[in-house]
Amino acid sequence: MCCALSNTESKRPHILIIYTGGTIGMIENADSGALEPFDFDHLIDNVPKIKRLDYDIDNFQFDVPLDSSAMHPNHWIEIVKIIEDNYDRYDGFVVLHGTDTMAYTASALSFMLQNLRKPVVITGSQLPIGEVRTDGEENLITALQVAAAKDSDGTPMVQEVAILFENYLWRGNRSTKHSSDNFNAFKSSNYPRLAKIGLGISYRKDALWRTEGDAPFNVRYGLDTNVMYMDLFPGISETVVRHQLAIPGLKGVVMKTFGAGNGPTAEWFLDAIREAVDRGLVIVNVSQCDNGMVNPTRYKTGTVLNRAGVIPGHDLTSEAAITKLMFLFGQGLTSEEVKKEMESPLAGEMD
Repeated sequence: MCCALSNTESKRPHILIIYTGGTIGMIENADSGALEPFDFDHLIDNVPKIKRLDYDIDNFQFDVPLDSSAMHPNHWIEIVKIIEDNYDRYDGFVVLHGTDTMAYTASALSFMLQNLRKPVVITGSQLPIGEVRTDGEENLITALQVAAAKDSDGTPMVQEVAILFENYLWRGNRSTKHSSDNFNAFKSSNYPRLAKIGLGISYRKDALWRTEGDAPFNVRYGLDTNVMYMDLFPGISETVVRHQLAIPGLKGVVMKTFGAGNGPTAEWFLDAIREAVDRGLVIVNVSQCDNGMVNPTRYKTGTVLNRAGVIPGHDLTSEAAITKLMFLFGQGLTSEEVKKEMESPLAGEMD
């Protein structure tokens, strides 16, 4: 596999690997057969081809490698802190992460790392890297190549948080895990790939994010977890809806609706939504469909929700919507300010 790296003169790419855990660095317990996190040395020892890249590679390992189901916003803060402290020292960053919550982490990092002009490539694997037949080795090597890649003007080819998995590079805050057993485990239904990986790495420059202006790199750490999902389904009861919307301390709800943003037409449902909005709750409408977007004026039911004060989430993924709410409330914004920001892209997460 090759990649067009515009490496200037004798300067070798300097990449930092941040190992948080996940299947890529796991090993089978000899007694139980269960997969357990192992240390970073095990991972590198199983990928000797890394040395052939001729990069300067350093690594940072979480004290306790995590299964990604244990990932918490505090861990996002830890990852961001590592990147901030080392931003000027490295050309790019590769974050090794479990697949289950990878899209959440990618979305959160994209909001927290403002005016990013270097690659933050998140990858992992479906099989441990020590297995004979594993996707981990190729994913790690390709992620390093992406993190080192330069455009023709010498600037980083990728200047955003991206997910690299098997044959594709995706915008992180546009991605969703769609398979628990395929090597191509991630997809981005509403945004094109950033690159396709085959014999080489073919970038779609028109799809790559570029920060406008010359604002300096900036990090914002605040995250507020007083948010939740509310999945609609035929037969959802008034008791369930009102109970969820009345949770003490709740500030934001990502409401997963039908199709283009539709919900029940029962008067009790609309009354419950209006009352919650009047109390200051921010409710964001995202579709349960993988592809397409919320169109609040397409059907009467969607229009009624819009008039009740529900914010259309357009083509946001549910992962981007919930982490964006966490981020915005974490900045100390009022409900009205959060509503306004939810309808504007911060890092290419929506059209």
